[in-house]
Amino acid sequence: MKKVKLLIGFLCLFSGYVAAAPSPGEKDVAAAVDHLTQAMLNKNVLQLQALTAENLTYGHSSGKIQGKKEFIADIKTGKSAFKTLEMQNQTITVSGDVALVRHHFSAQAIKGTEIVPTEIENFQIWQKQKGKWLLVGRQAFRF
Repeated sequence: MKKVKLLIGFLCLFSGYVAAAPSPGEKDVAAAVDHLTQAMLNKNVLQLQALTAENLTYGHSSGKIQGKKEFIADIKTGKSAFKTLEMQNQTITVSGDVALVRHHFSAQAIKGTEIVPTEIENFQIWQKQKGKWLLVGRQAFRF
């Protein structure tokens, strides 16, 4: 009887770890978010094009809304540039071919010769299209 109780205890203990583990979809979305972050930081236009949907709507914390072309053009020209860029406290929820991502956007933005600390919250919507996760929506907001 002690062995059965011990076995049940271990099963209960380890089942919590399995339930808490990220799904393959969540891992893939997290990788896509990381690739997008690195592409923004390094001005990698080809990667930005590959990670964003044609119908992208990109909302800034100022209220400015951009499409894919405008978003990428701002990164390419340096209008949106970063010395550092990190997504923190990220949560991902996957439902079929849609993923909802929330995180804290922590950056040192470059505005001309000035470094501007930027601390905002982000909500992103990713959709799996033709086997790839693409950013279809993003809204930043101040907290």
